[in-house]
Amino acid sequence: MKTQALLQTKIKVGIIGFGRMGKFYWEAMRKSGQWDIAYICDTDPDTCLLARQMSPESRIVSDNQVIFEDDSVQVVGLFSLADARIEQIEKAICYGKHIIAEKPVADTLEHEWRAVELAEHTDRFSTVNLYLRNSWYHNQIKEYIRQGEIGELAILRICHMTPGLAPGEGHEAEGPAFHDCGMHYVDLARWHAESEYKTWHSQGMRMWSYKDPWWLQCHGTFENGIAFDITQGFVYGQLSKVQTHNSYVDIIGTKGIVRMTHDFKTAVVDLHGVSQTLRIEKPFGGKNIDTLCRLFAQSIESGKRAPQLPTVRDSAIASKYAWMFLDDSYTHDLPAIGDLATLDEIRERRRTMKNGYGLLHHNNQKPHIIHP
Repeated sequence: MKTQALLQTKIKVGIIGFGRMGKFYWEAMRKSGQWDIAYICDTDPDTCLLARQMSPESRIVSDNQVIFEDDSVQVVGLFSLADARIEQIEKAICYGKHIIAEKPVADTLEHEWRAVELAEHTDRFSTVNLYLRNSWYHNQIKEYIRQGEIGELAILRICHMTPGLAPGEGHEAEGPAFHDCGMHYVDLARWHAESEYKTWHSQGMRMWSYKDPWWLQCHGTFENGIAFDITQGFVYGQLSKVQTHNSYVDIIGTKGIVRMTHDFKTAVVDLHGVSQTLRIEKPFGGKNIDTLCRLFAQSIESGKRAPQLPTVRDSAIASKYAWMFLDDSYTHDLPAIGDLATLDEIRERRRTMKNGYGLLHHNNQKPHIIHP
């Protein structure tokens, strides 16, 4: 009887989109024991076949309307492409579902702000996967700063460069690299600064002479006077024999500093404050989807939305400024280095790579072998 009661308390969810991110959510939800994955929806027949093999307890469908019309489904996970999300969000609100969405929440700023309006005028909970807010290392850093150990926060420096997704490999619905990936770091800087962006200047590089900048650095200030610089690009040694990356956060205060680096396996946080000097090493944690799903499940169970959860508005603001920083780069010198033949060589190599950064997800791959 106890087992039956426990099963009845599981939160019934329908996953829409069973690509790379959909599989991450499926894996996290399945492991947590808090979720009943009642449906998986995808329009690709091969993906549906894989879903049946991986999740035989779920009902596999190709039409998401089935999920929305099932009154027993409490939550929908929107993990398909950005250009499909606004319609799905409208349906979710209409049918009274809670929402977990990937970012950006829509394909245009107009649609994103429509999503904000919908989310803020319903009693249903919603959140967006701005995963760095859920990381143990940034929460550790934020608490250390809150304690006054580095004095007043003055300068935020964020860098994330990997080989990553090459142009033409899936960004079409979400924009160039600085928007698709970089909006995470735009959001992170705003989260740490606890202020809104005021000024900025961007410099881009059209690597391999591709039409859009695939590397971009933006620096500027927040309304409270904090300065920032953000560097992001999927250009870091694409054809290196052994690939590597450069990812760090360097936060400078009036009295001390904190910094973080990671290798996608272990994150290292160095805290140099006025009374404490700490070095903390823990597992990186990937995209922290387990934390997001746990907080969302707790919100539904308690009836009170967890304050740590990013909002649809947070996502829309990050998207807005990522686009603005990109647009600013076009108003300055935008050099083009390299040629499209090199880009073709990169794409060909990535088609056959078995392990690497931001690999395209094939149905015979398990999600955990793909680097962020």
